[in-house]
Amino acid sequence: AVVSTQSTGELSARQMHLARFLRMLLRLADEFGVAVVITNQVVAQVDGAAAMFSADPKKPIGGNIMAHASTTRLYLRKGRGENRICKIYDSPCLPESEAVFSIGPAGITDAKD
Repeated sequence: AVVSTQSTGELSARQMHLARFLRMLLRLADEFGVAVVITNQVVAQVDGAAAMFSADPKKPIGGNIMAHASTTRLYLRKGRGENRICKIYDSPCLPESEAVFSIGPAGITDAKD
């Protein structure tokens, strides 16, 4: 196992750099009218009580900076077989809902039964 010995100052500098980068992406999106897609990794939440009462004990690693920079957040997960599930996790203009689709040789298609 690798143990991180980074100080709070280094973490803060990384978060400030990430925030600056995300603001630049948002400016480009506004200026040129394009969508910006940002991906983020999730990790298992192992802090005891919170994980015990959660249906899906996973947590995004980008922290509040990623959350605040995102307008609509989607959560993608594997379903049965080739099916995938896309859940609208947080959006100012869309209700929480899910869509099931499939990924195969023909690309993205309707979900398989």
